[in-house]
Amino acid sequence: MTLEELVGQKLVLGIEGVRATSEVKELFRRTHAGGLILFRRNLASAEELRHLLRDLESSLGRKLLVMVDHEGGRVVHLGEGVTVFPDAQALGNGGEVAWARRQGEIEGAELRRLGIDINLAPVLDVLTKARNPAIGTRSYGMDSERVGQIGRARAEGMQSRKLSACAKHFPGLGGALFDPHKDLPVIQKSWQAMKQTDLVPFVQAFEGGVDCVMSSHPIYSEFEPRRLPATFSKRIIHDTLRLEFGFRGAVLTDDLRMGAITKTVSLREAATLSVGAGHDLLLICSDPKRQREVFESLVWAYKKGDLNSDELEESVERIVHLKEKRKERFSEGKPVPEKDGDQTACAIAQRGTKILQDGRGLLPLSSTSRFKHSLLAIFPDLAPIEKHFFIEPELLEPQEFLKRTFSRYGVSLTAVEKVAINPDAAERNGMKKLVESQDLVLFFCSDAHLFPGTRELLKTLQEAASPLAVVLMREPHDLEWIGPKTACVTAFGFRRCQIEAAVEKLFSTV
Repeated sequence: MTLEELVGQKLVLGIEGVRATSEVKELFRRTHAGGLILFRRNLASAEELRHLLRDLESSLGRKLLVMVDHEGGRVVHLGEGVTVFPDAQALGNGGEVAWARRQGEIEGAELRRLGIDINLAPVLDVLTKARNPAIGTRSYGMDSERVGQIGRARAEGMQSRKLSACAKHFPGLGGALFDPHKDLPVIQKSWQAMKQTDLVPFVQAFEGGVDCVMSSHPIYSEFEPRRLPATFSKRIIHDTLRLEFGFRGAVLTDDLRMGAITKTVSLREAATLSVGAGHDLLLICSDPKRQREVFESLVWAYKKGDLNSDELEESVERIVHLKEKRKERFSEGKPVPEKDGDQTACAIAQRGTKILQDGRGLLPLSSTSRFKHSLLAIFPDLAPIEKHFFIEPELLEPQEFLKRTFSRYGVSLTAVEKVAINPDAAERNGMKKLVESQDLVLFFCSDAHLFPGTRELLKTLQEAASPLAVVLMREPHDLEWIGPKTACVTAFGFRRCQIEAAVEKLFSTV
């Protein structure tokens, strides 16, 4: 390979749209990019995805590494042809490790039929802070050993079906107080303490033979004396991950276009520092102009001797080895979900659902008679986030779905009202008038910790509706804005199987 071809192998680019346009093809030719990362914007349907990959690789005459964030829960970009699993915390809360392995096997079979080589999962961050805006329900929880056991099992399941897993975010993002998508977190924790908590799941993943690791963007101030983000730290990536832990697979950056990085250095400098730290693959998920600049700056850095050419060749050998594991673009079979996928997802959701409080003894609803007269459900409008993540169709228009779900328990909903995720004062006042005449109100609450309008609506409903039951559709720490007498249930997410599990918990006598 030429220098330009070697450098290109290290680049993983994101593109716009669902087609390999002439501009996309030219970008990959000019940069010799070796990888493609897919997002919601690229995934209209299973067949269109397969066409995109065939067309792009055919025009280039070479194979790419194709990857996607398919974590489950909130982070699902494609719903067609795959099982939509609940958030990791649902499994961590009560599921079996064997279910994690089966989830991985299902994901491996489904994603390989779609032509994907690497799933950027599992998340192995341990929740060491009660609130974590970057991870939250994406984590399996606060127990390091359990996070490791579940994560390793899922990764082994994926790789048994020829889909590479990627453990993230090394050395651990669970203690971050800021989201690196927007800001640069500083984690003030000794390395010894991290070895006892954050690093435990990664060690288990390494022992299980995980193919890839993604690093994290925070500064680990107690370990990196130069206060560099982990992405730029040779001490963390080369000395610790490579030498101390002996990891021999591919090491990826997180997206270098995140705020934690762009607010610190230029993208050109970020790419050079990331390579110097020891990364094999650099993720640049948007902006063709900036992607070309990264390629040009890396080529120039190698020519000047600022970057080590021997290390470049060693890195590309790891990348080529990873590609050779997936010689065929698509595994056999039509791109359809596995037969037991939904059953497995529902089992995880049901076991993971919790009653957080029930101060008035309202639950189970099966023992309450007054709700049978008028029962109103209030559900958030999820359409605004559909451009970023796949939303199941029945949750976009939830009226029939919820009525059908409640009918399983012999209950007829009076009405289902949709409300904005961050409702304004007029909408909140409308909800107040509506709930005052109801015998029971069920509020499906999304992200009160993020949206002041939702917090105000919670306050309004608790004052006006009696009784009130709340289903937390994401972070359990939204409980902070719920009074002690309000019944509250969480399934740790908003996927269909989790909503069904939460409703079942409202009526369950167990």
